[in-house]
Amino acid sequence: MTYRLWYWPGIPGRGEFVRLALEAGGIAYRDCAREDGDDFKKVVADLETPRDSPPFAPPYLIADGMVIAQTANILLFLGEKHDLAPQDVAGRLWVHQAQLTIADMVTEVHDVHHPIANSLYYEDQKPEAARKAEDFRSARIPKYLAYFERILAHRGDWLSGKRWSYADLSLFHLLEGLYFAFPKRMGAVARDCPKLLALRGTVRAIPNIAAYLASDRRQAFGNGIFRYYPELDAA
Repeated sequence: MTYRLWYWPGIPGRGEFVRLALEAGGIAYRDCAREDGDDFKKVVADLETPRDSPPFAPPYLIADGMVIAQTANILLFLGEKHDLAPQDVAGRLWVHQAQLTIADMVTEVHDVHHPIANSLYYEDQKPEAARKAEDFRSARIPKYLAYFERILAHRGDWLSGKRWSYADLSLFHLLEGLYFAFPKRMGAVARDCPKLLALRGTVRAIPNIAAYLASDRRQAFGNGIFRYYPELDAA
């Protein structure tokens, strides 16, 4: 079966966490809104399709007759069905927990440049964004990264200990996004995170991931969750 992934075209966004799992696992899928050119209207039209369990917003995956929404929920499904997470209950729950913590940080990254309202442009909330960015750089980035560094120091090369899981792929993408959005700050804190830096490199070297990153399927950062505004970055 070929899964159907729906996400807004033109940006990696939250859909990228799902793409990385599908790519790493060699799982057949269609990136529906990107077929025949990026088409924003296709997503809107599919979202309006009457369903018993409709998604609130992308990303969502159509698989096995189900419509599965929310990034962590999709990954929980893929992890169990395609061996992208431990098979025991405790292991699956642990990887899911790590994924939810990654999602928490992703939300905080987004709120740096949209601290007041999603409906407002960044330019409409720049003073508030500057204050938010200062706290995020000084307090939140070190706190989250220290947490994941501590896990890897205890468990080994991967969050689940024995082999990579979808949460490791997501952590890789989070690090990539942070380096794009806050290069000065990440350069300053990187010396305290050798395990995270090692994970970033080992995920990049996974054969399916390396091939994906070199392909035109990998979309560039820009006007999405991870945005680079020089005035919001500092060491």
